[in-house]
Amino acid sequence: FPVVSGNVSFYNETRGHAVQPTPNVGAVGLIDDLAATATPAFKSDDRTLVLIGDTGGHLEASLYLREIGNREDGPPPPVDCAAERRNGDFVRGLIESGAIRACHDVSDGGVLVAVAEMVIAGGIGATLAAPEPLPPHAFWFGEDQGRYLVAVEDDGAGFAAAAQEAGVAATVLGAIGGAALTVAGGQPISITDLQAAHDGWLDSYMSAGTTG
Repeated sequence: FPVVSGNVSFYNETRGHAVQPTPNVGAVGLIDDLAATATPAFKSDDRTLVLIGDTGGHLEASLYLREIGNREDGPPPPVDCAAERRNGDFVRGLIESGAIRACHDVSDGGVLVAVAEMVIAGGIGATLAAPEPLPPHAFWFGEDQGRYLVAVEDDGAGFAAAAQEAGVAATVLGAIGGAALTVAGGQPISITDLQAAHDGWLDSYMSAGTTG
């Protein structure tokens, strides 16, 4: 993969803090049939949300550690190339067959951030079950690699069984629907509040920078 860019500005600071190295990698792919694609947005209620891939709760060098723990130490999560390919092939096959239409990778911020992005994109909420046996903060915000969120039509049991046959880990997280994002043991967060926090962040940040 070509690394086509990076820190190219002569002024690589924000509020007195240096910008971290930011290599940009270029990649191009071809899609034979645009109708056989998926997007992060939830498409309808009455679906089940399933997590593809193993979760170990990796919090080192994560956004959670930086924002909540005020630390940036530790190694990034390890990468299992074989698992990455196996999980990716499984998910791509489901998309190409039309079995799923809502899918999102789990990246910075972990599972809960990815779910919030799907809620915001589709304007449809979700109710999530408490994870076991990991501590909740490790499960929801850990940044383990090779994971995807998919919306399936049944209760997720049949889907999880098919995933297991393919050698892919699958965890049923909860139900899609409603007007809020709710995590077991927590207070519901309305879609309106999520959208406002997401859409208004940059304006608020820039305003604070000009008046501070």
